[in-house]
Amino acid sequence: MKLDHVVYFTSKCPSDVVEEQKKAGKHAVIGGKHEKWGTHNALMYVKNAYIEWLSVERPEFAKQVNHPLTRLLLHDVAEQDGWGTLCLSVPNIEQFNEEITNKGFATSGVLDAERRTASGELRRWKMLFVDQPISHELPYPFFIEWETPEEERFEQLRAEGTLTKENEELEIKECIFGVEDPLRDIGEWAVLLSQKVGDSNDMMIGNVRMRFVRQEEGKDRLNDVVIGKR
Repeated sequence: MKLDHVVYFTSKCPSDVVEEQKKAGKHAVIGGKHEKWGTHNALMYVKNAYIEWLSVERPEFAKQVNHPLTRLLLHDVAEQDGWGTLCLSVPNIEQFNEEITNKGFATSGVLDAERRTASGELRRWKMLFVDQPISHELPYPFFIEWETPEEERFEQLRAEGTLTKENEELEIKECIFGVEDPLRDIGEWAVLLSQKVGDSNDMMIGNVRMRFVRQEEGKDRLNDVVIGKR
């Protein structure tokens, strides 16, 4: 299990996000369209994961879709843009679904997913969500298994210029969650992910630290993503 990507919910279109990142000296690209969900995205890859800026392309269509990430996007972006959630990759998503179901977690079941890239290519994966009402409470991470192995995907990203040498000098080091009750939330995540909890309400997923800090008000959400040199 490792961090696959972090999701930032935005009302901006992908081209505007890419232009903003370019002005800030960062290399992001237009990802493409999730035609079944009415959403589209911009992406910035680093060495160990990527950032996804997710936004609604077809509002009326998106509102009718029963898809957990789309519903969370609509809920959050109605208030303001901001970090939403994160995705972890697992090597066998069907087996993982069985494991967490046996722990007592209800799930969406394994879903087929795809994105049409800006060049027209179709990229496919499987994904899994823990059943949870859409609210101000902290969403559990969701899970992904790509159709193409990661090493092959990253070689393709390098070849097409999506993953640059400069971006490969960077990695996501820490994900910080602002929540009302850090001990409760990290305890629930530890059970779900079969991870040990550190002394500071934190846990390691691969080489990324997940840290839970107390906040007095606002939604319980991913609050910050720390990116640094490798």
